[in-house]
Amino acid sequence: MTRPMVEIRELRKTYDTGESKVTPLEGVSLDVAEGEFLALMGPSGSGKTTLLNIIAGIDSATAGTVVVNGTDIRGLSDAKLARWRTRNVGYIFQMFNLLPVLTALENVELPLNLLPVGAGRRRRQAEMALTAVGLADRLKHYPRQLSGGQQQRVAIARAIVTDPRIIVADEPTGNLDAKSEAEVLDILSQLNRRFGKTVIMVTHDPHSASVARRVIHLDKGILHDTQQPAPAGKEAP
Repeated sequence: MTRPMVEIRELRKTYDTGESKVTPLEGVSLDVAEGEFLALMGPSGSGKTTLLNIIAGIDSATAGTVVVNGTDIRGLSDAKLARWRTRNVGYIFQMFNLLPVLTALENVELPLNLLPVGAGRRRRQAEMALTAVGLADRLKHYPRQLSGGQQQRVAIARAIVTDPRIIVADEPTGNLDAKSEAEVLDILSQLNRRFGKTVIMVTHDPHSASVARRVIHLDKGILHDTQQPAPAGKEAP
């Protein structure tokens, strides 16, 4: 039996605010299969982004087991976790998080600076990633010269440039118009269906969630799993 890409058991996360403790996640268990496209929904403050960040190795759990791509990431040192994250996880943010003083190509190259990759190969991989998201003609453009949708596509190219096994996306269409939203969702779907990437997307939008193969609702730390059929015209896994 194939091991899940993500295995979470009895996960708890507590924040100490100084005056009190807040526990957005308590006893959460979740499996995400390799090659799955999962949408994570829930009200504001339900812990969606916290769970996503723990899976990505950006935040740490207070207790429980977090195994991603066969690695127990809670047992890694900060340095080893940073290297693991660069090779295994591509993160797409709602606010793009592009550096304004760098071109699209230079922004996409950034994750490769953490790997033993020469300058020529970094450029080639960044160019391929931007071509994959339809921006081969925007390599030298700065973020201010790009639309919101184009900036998010640069952010996706940056997330995939290291060829990660898993892509996590936090409200990736939250700041986009309808046309740009459709383009970004199509790219995520293609990454999942054509290239076998495991995608976990946090969203509050049912339309965005409809492109996923499975939808999970998180409310007060409790997961409600909803199986969802593949969109019309798309093959089921």
